[in-house]
Amino acid sequence: MWIHLVAVGRRMPSWISDGFSEYAQRLRCGVQLELIEVDTPRRGQNADLSRIVREEGTRLLQAAPAGSYRIALDQSGRSYDSESLALQLEKWMHRGRDIALLVGGPDGLSDQVLESADQCWSLSPLTLAHPLVRVVIAEQLFRAYAISRGLPYHRPGRVS
Repeated sequence: MWIHLVAVGRRMPSWISDGFSEYAQRLRCGVQLELIEVDTPRRGQNADLSRIVREEGTRLLQAAPAGSYRIALDQSGRSYDSESLALQLEKWMHRGRDIALLVGGPDGLSDQVLESADQCWSLSPLTLAHPLVRVVIAEQLFRAYAISRGLPYHRPGRVS
């Protein structure tokens, strides 16, 4: 099964690319994590942000593989703790379809993307730097995978 992280933006700092690659490589046994980057329109001083968000949305939907289960990353989505994300990942995998995780630009996702998504996922109530989201998603997917496979990565318990 493939998980496609379809994200707005290109030319990320090397530490973002390295972090994403590190966790993508840790996944194995039938799960492949792929990054699909889409260009974003230029944002000038007086940019029409609603138009830019719509254009980004169109590009995200075009880049998502046909037939994939679409999950929009949005603050209004459902949040998971590590164990419940592991259960959710298992459910996604049992659907028998590839997964497309849709990540918008710094101004969010278009209504078109949100309406076409099969599900919405919120990473955190915190505001995260746009590039950092890629690494957080990759790490959380690996953590969920490790939990479901009993790998010695996740350490459940309370952090003080």
